[in-house]
Amino acid sequence: MKIRCTQKMLSELKEKPVLEYDSTDPFWSWHANMFYIERHKCVLITNDITLFTLFIPALKKPDFQNFKLIFGQQLFKNLLHEKIPQNRIEIVLSGCEKIQYRKTNNRSVLGSMNNQRAYLEAVIQNEGGLERTDIFKLNHKLNRYILSPIGYNRPVEMFIEQLNFIG
Repeated sequence: MKIRCTQKMLSELKEKPVLEYDSTDPFWSWHANMFYIERHKCVLITNDITLFTLFIPALKKPDFQNFKLIFGQQLFKNLLHEKIPQNRIEIVLSGCEKIQYRKTNNRSVLGSMNNQRAYLEAVIQNEGGLERTDIFKLNHKLNRYILSPIGYNRPVEMFIEQLNFIG
């Protein structure tokens, strides 16, 4: 699995990106960006093909040092919340065993992430702040927002469709 990170994210992870040269299935590629909400470091991770997105709030320095584990745990919890079958979740989590960090390479995905970030910030403000926001509900909403780059589909539906072709 590849996580394509913005400069801010790479800096926070204290990782050097792997050079590009493999031809892995694009389903296993994600983009990640770190930003602040209410003075907390937050990460938005989006699948390149489906635009399925995870918002992970309020990360601390040790969380970035163990980011591969944090990402796997959050992905697992969110897929359970989305009621994805266990055997499909296991396939996705198997991809988390070998994560490589790379530089971003898709401005369309980054643009979608910026739109999703604006939406989630508005939801958080309407909920009364980060502390009062149910993050699983927020991720659920993010992944049901119809997006034009994926043919006016919902990211969660695209993610499930892609999972049916794997394994």
